[in-house]
Amino acid sequence: MIHMLIVVDMQRDFVSGALGSDRARAIVPAVAARIRRAKAEGTQVLFTLDTHGEDYAATREGRHLPVPHCIQGTPGWALEPEIAAECERGMISFEKPTFGSTQLAHHVARWADSLGAPDGGGLTIELCGVCTDICVVSNALLIKAALPEADLIVDGALCAGVTPAKHEAALETMRSCQIEVK
Repeated sequence: MIHMLIVVDMQRDFVSGALGSDRARAIVPAVAARIRRAKAEGTQVLFTLDTHGEDYAATREGRHLPVPHCIQGTPGWALEPEIAAECERGMISFEKPTFGSTQLAHHVARWADSLGAPDGGGLTIELCGVCTDICVVSNALLIKAALPEADLIVDGALCAGVTPAKHEAALETMRSCQIEVK
């Protein structure tokens, strides 16, 4: 049983916009279907939103990746429409100014504690989304650090990396950190 599904950065700029790719577009129907299945199973679904301001070019990330993307309030910041269609009122999202969300990790840790599993023992958390080699791996490792006994799963077929080689490298990194990759 999956207790929580975390959908990472399935925003227009990463799928069909400024940093979009055929690989990211290809996973959209399967990610939308996974969200539908999770909701039908009563699984809690959380989202992350890469979120930058108009000052993006002046940030460290902006200097290293000079492609403005996910600027808050722009069309590229929004979830890809097929993913947004699966969102329901009350679903929780985390705006993050960088690759991983410490707020997400703290939220998941508080949730686990409220269930009597402060180290995550007995809980299963699945992640999917983009980019495997940047934001998915960053969030998976933050959650692994917060909940070392939780079963973390990343479905490689529901993720897309910057390149196929980087996608595979990130999956291997997560396997090395005892995250189940399917």
